[in-house]
Order: sequence, then C-alpha cells, then structure tokens
Amino acid sequence: MKKINIPQLFLHIFLLICVAAMIVPFLYMISTALTKDTYVMPYPPILIPKTFYTGNFKDAWLSNNFFRYFLNSLYISVISTVLSLFIATLSAYGFARFSFPGKEMLFNVYLFTMMVPGVLNIVAQYTVINGLHLVDTYSGLLLLYVGTGIAGNTFFLRGFFESIPKELEESIIIDGGTRWTIYRHVILPLSKPALATFAIFAFEGTWDEFFVALTFIKTEIKRTLPIAIMLFQGEFATKWGLVFAASLIAVVPVILIFVVFQKYFIRGGIQEGAIKG
Repeated sequence: MKKINIPQLFLHIFLLICVAAMIVPFLYMISTALTKDTYVMPYPPILIPKTFYTGNFKDAWLSNNFFRYFLNSLYISVISTVLSLFIATLSAYGFARFSFPGKEMLFNVYLFTMMVPGVLNIVAQYTVINGLHLVDTYSGLLLLYVGTGIAGNTFFLRGFFESIPKELEESIIIDGGTRWTIYRHVILPLSKPALATFAIFAFEGTWDEFFVALTFIKTEIKRTLPIAIMLFQGEFATKWGLVFAASLIAVVPVILIFVVFQKYFIRGGIQEGAIKG
C-alpha cells in the first residue's frame, strides 16, 4: 500500500476548509437572492433554496436606474483598462529597453508615489481636475484612474519585459523593423500572461472603485455601480433578496473577464509565445 503523506494530508484538509469558508457565504448569498420575500436573513442558513425565484434579479435590474449605473461602470472600466494597458505597456517598454538620463531616478519616483495612500491625494487631485473643468465628467474620472495607475502598472510590467530575450528584438532590427514593430510583434505577443493578469486587476479595480467616483461624480444619472449598490442597500436594507441579487449582478462582469483572460496567464510562457509569433 502507498504510504500516506501526513503533512500533505493535513495541507489538503486545511485547503478544503479554506475553500468551504469562501464558497459557503457565496452560496448563502445566491440562495437568499433566489428566495422570495426575504425581509430577514434566513436562519439557519439555506445553501440550496426550495424554490428558485428569479424575480429579485429582475426587480433589482429595473430599480433606481440600476441598468444605467451598470452601463456607466462598464463603459468606464473598459475604457480605463484599454488606456491603462496601452500607456503602461509603452512606459514599461521604455524603462525596460531604453537608456536615457535620469532613468533610474524617475523610476524610483514612480515607486515612491506607490507608497502614498490614494486618499491623501484626493484634495490635490480634486484641485487639478476642477482646474481642468473635468469634475462631474467621465473624462476626469478616466484621467484619474489611468494616471494614478501608471506607476504601479509600469513597475508590474517592466520586470516581465526585461525577461524577454533581446536577441528576438535584434533580429527584427536586422530585418529592417522599428521599435514600434518590436513593441507590436514581439513585446505584446510574448507578454500575454502578464497582460492578461494586468487586465483582470485593472478592470476589477476600476469596476469596484467607490471613493473617487463618489467624490468627482455629482450628477445622479452619471453614477457608477458601486455608488448605486450603496444607495440600493440603504433603500432596501431589509429586502436581502434584492440586495444580494444586485450584488450578484455586479459580480458577473468580473467573473466574465476572469474567464476570458485566465487561459493566457495559466498557460503562458515566453518560449510558447516565441514559437507562435
């Protein structure tokens, strides 16, 4: 008989307990959202409802401009993620491959800005955005989301770009290619694992952001989904089915973008990308 590895057994038991601790509350949330007239939290907790009532999702979707807030957040998150990817990849490529005066000092300034809590910058940010007349506009919100993430995103991508063999770039230059050709046909294709991870976190960070959107967006119809969820909880505080249904709807895009991009960072690798390129 195969000898039982006691440490491995305890490790697997511990991991199963951790998985259960994370899944059970989520199942409880889904079960409550699928239960009709849940004015109090079901006790004892119900993980599988007796009947599946989808009316809570319909009511949540049609209540208080929830549909409009959902589209607002989707628009801002997608545009912010695309702009962040484009700007951060260019910045990281510059730091990884180019030599220029003050390069390391500038990069250290980038790192220093990451150590400052974002909430401390809110007054200065509001002053700048207000001076540009971009308060209560999506342009101002996107400027903040993209601009404040450049330092961290550059730091994240620079190390990955530096791991790409320079010999691949030299062959492109010998064939008459430019730096832009290298960026498009070497750096980006070989960086799919890093870019997929980047996209997931960038989208999720913008989608769930609350404080900045609450500060800079004044018009009700322009609000984003996290603000709508907070207002929803305040208005329907005792209708847990509606509250949980709204929260589950808000989780769907994050799950979808993870499903779309997860295959790249699970399967990625420089050699694999080089063969495909």
